[in-house]
Amino acid sequence: QVQLVESGGGLVQAGGSLRLSCAASGIIVRINAMDWYHQAPGKQRELVASITSGGSANYADSVKGRFTISRDSAKNTVYLQMNSLKPEDTGVYNCHANLRSYSNSGYRTGDYWGQGTQVTVSS
Repeated sequence: QVQLVESGGGLVQAGGSLRLSCAASGIIVRINAMDWYHQAPGKQRELVASITSGGSANYADSVKGRFTISRDSAKNTVYLQMNSLKPEDTGVYNCHANLRSYSNSGYRTGDYWGQGTQVTVSS
């Protein structure tokens, strides 16, 4: 069964850095895209960074120049390097993948989500 497992969240002071990771497991044929979403307390979930199978990355304006998304294809893992953190970066970060996989139910292309990891930036 496909599963996304996240790690790397925590408490950090403003201006500090964190590195989030999300590893996809299962019988994965192809990962089309992997993304990171952020949901601040009381706010709607926002796409903050995405990376395609070709390695093209896109960022929300709020994180450009501070966050970097990358991937390790051999590990089916996506990372989010978060620098110059601000209090408004506080919230839950979820990774998402659109991928093609195989199971006893056959092949499918679908969307999968990690469990979320908490980031708290103090000032």
